[in-house]
Amino acid sequence: MPFYHKLGNIPHKRHIQFRKADGSLYYEQLFGTIGFDGMSTNSYHEQRPTQVKEIKKQYSVAPKIAKKNSIQSYRLRGFQVKPEHDYLDSRKAVLTNNDCTIILAAPKKSTTEYFYKNTDADEVIFIHKGTGKLRTHLGNLDFKYGDYLVIPRGIIYKIDFDTEDNRLFIVESRRPIYTPKRYRNWFGQLLEHSPFCERDIRQPQEIETHNESGDFLMKVKKQDDIFEMVYASHPFDVVGYDGYNYPYALSIHDFEPITGRIHQPPPVHQTFETDAFVICSFVPRLYDYHPESIPAPYNHSNIDSDEVLYYVDGDFMSRNDIEAGHISLHPAGIPHGPHPGATERSIGKVKTEELAVMVDTFKPLMVTEEAMKIADETYYKSWLE
Repeated sequence: MPFYHKLGNIPHKRHIQFRKADGSLYYEQLFGTIGFDGMSTNSYHEQRPTQVKEIKKQYSVAPKIAKKNSIQSYRLRGFQVKPEHDYLDSRKAVLTNNDCTIILAAPKKSTTEYFYKNTDADEVIFIHKGTGKLRTHLGNLDFKYGDYLVIPRGIIYKIDFDTEDNRLFIVESRRPIYTPKRYRNWFGQLLEHSPFCERDIRQPQEIETHNESGDFLMKVKKQDDIFEMVYASHPFDVVGYDGYNYPYALSIHDFEPITGRIHQPPPVHQTFETDAFVICSFVPRLYDYHPESIPAPYNHSNIDSDEVLYYVDGDFMSRNDIEAGHISLHPAGIPHGPHPGATERSIGKVKTEELAVMVDTFKPLMVTEEAMKIADETYYKSWLE
């Protein structure tokens, strides 16, 4: 969970007069979640943020389901998703349920012709390939390989890419995304046993303020539809804000692994949580140091959750024939574990260089038509001798 942040110019009290040099008022906006009970930010605008000139188009971007109910394990070859110029067009939903949607994207161009706002979900964008700048109405963040960009629902943003070679792993969450509560004290501060701390969280330090009138296209996602709305003022007209509700970045390379004498369970890799799923980071680390330890994970059944593992880089010790960009889906209730030979190969190894992102959901995931285009449908047989 982010902590208090202040950027730009704000008055000394909330909900009081805040005037420009010419005596006119700045326009205050409370930007919050969960009614008035969640995290919020007070922002101050050059112009009213309510000036809608036209609603042009409405179209569905709901995932198309290929398998609503499946017990089959899959491997998806993520890098087979073809690059597309437009950022929104490039987003291909591969797995989904009522709580979250997992998306692969390979955008080639920056978003220049429109602004984007997702009112359905918080977004966690993992940068697998590419560098650039996330530009939002609450400030900008530079990003690079290995960064998680956490964008709360309702943030207006654009993405500027430095090159055309970009690969993104995106998790949309219909529930608010927080840092795990067991890492925090009752004030919200990250504790000593947490695998990252506030120093690792990058807040916006640059705010761009535009005071322009005209026609500004914003694409708004609501209930899996995109609405094309034209605003009369530039969406990035904030002169300052303070609060807890803003975009931030955390690098997977700043996640400090928790290790032990014997194999540690997946919760030690947890990075983000909701009440419906968790996101974990598997990073380079020393293996277990018990003299008879088996570094490979033990066979296990996720009775109550589907397990999705997105492979980023490294040696992927427990799987055969896995490459960067692959995704494995292991449905709830079905045992899975190391492929044949992996357990034996792991004995005596002292470290791993693997890098991966895991999503465990507490409701079953549905497989989409986009997923089936890149699916290895024989993967479930890969545990046979």
